Amino acid sequence: MDVSLAVWLVVALSVAAANLPFLTERVFGFIPLKSTPGGGAHNKRFPLRLLELIVLYFLVGAVARLLESRIGGAFAQNWEFYAVTGCLFLVLAFPGFVWRYLRKRRA
Repeated sequence: MDVSLAVWLVVALSVAAANLPFLTERVFGFIPLKSTPGGGAHNKRFPLRLLELIVLYFLVGAVARLLESRIGGAFAQNWEFYAVTGCLFLVLAFPGFVWRYLRKRRA
């Protein structure tokens, strides 16, 4: 795989994974939540969305590490790398957060 293709694949995967918890009511996009006994709509709570975001961050990191090791030697990373990429992942999640919590809904 070409290096630039791998980079763009990781970027696209990061954008999709960062916004997934906010764009769907299913856990990880495919596990439905149990409905309430009254049949009402069940919304995911924010802590579950945050947990999803953390798990998806590490999943995308594992895919990136796999691609990096297939291209050449994978470099060892320190805590600074994970702090920066974690903040970048949160920035990439901002459009989904705005769409879910800050968007004005019409009645």
